[in-house]
Amino acid sequence: MKVLSGRSVLLTGGLGSLGRAQAVTLARAGARVMVLDRPDMAHGPDTAATLASQAGGDVSFVGCDLNRLAEAEATVASLATAQGGMDILINNAALIINRPFEEFSLTEYEDQIRVNSSAAFALARACAPGMKAKGYGKIVNFCSITLNGRWDGYVPYVASKGAMLGLTKSLARELGPHGIRVNAVSPGAVVSEAEARVFGDRLQQYKDWILENQSLKARIEPHHIADAVLFLVSPASDMISGQNIAVDGGW
Repeated sequence: MKVLSGRSVLLTGGLGSLGRAQAVTLARAGARVMVLDRPDMAHGPDTAATLASQAGGDVSFVGCDLNRLAEAEATVASLATAQGGMDILINNAALIINRPFEEFSLTEYEDQIRVNSSAAFALARACAPGMKAKGYGKIVNFCSITLNGRWDGYVPYVASKGAMLGLTKSLARELGPHGIRVNAVSPGAVVSEAEARVFGDRLQQYKDWILENQSLKARIEPHHIADAVLFLVSPASDMISGQNIAVDGGW
């Protein structure tokens, strides 16, 4: 059963490991999925075509720089209008760097706040009018289990995810009367390209630490996150709003 048949989805950070898994899962469920990522990603259209082939569904690429908030908001507002109102917005895009907080510049801090949380505010503003007109909408924001305070070296990232959690709670309250549900997913340590990039030659040490701390002694894969997102954007979760669901293997 294609539970998202006829629904339009905008998915930010759609070319990363988690984004690709979500795009395939949502397209298989019948959604028209627009994967938004940086316009300099020349492989964007080809990747979207590959994802569409894997899903047997509709996946397209939108080149957009979330660092340029006003332009991003205008681009997404135009897309929403063209779709007759966006049904689902998934704010998945994120920057993540691991190092002691004293070594971050103010610019690096501001970049992570902008992409990881301010962009979600801007895109929610772009999509909300169409959702209100329909009396229906789903917004899924990406938070993080790093908010549990047990992770070193992520101060800008964790700060941005704290802002995202506050945004989720407050938007759920404000948009709920219009039939718009707003929830968050907090992934744990997911096997991904970002993980390998961030930890480099410390990767095995990091993997050992994850399995030591998780209750479930297996790694989280991108499809586990995609399944949680599918639940939150499907009719099965229509009476859930303002919640933050951890998919973390049990910390």
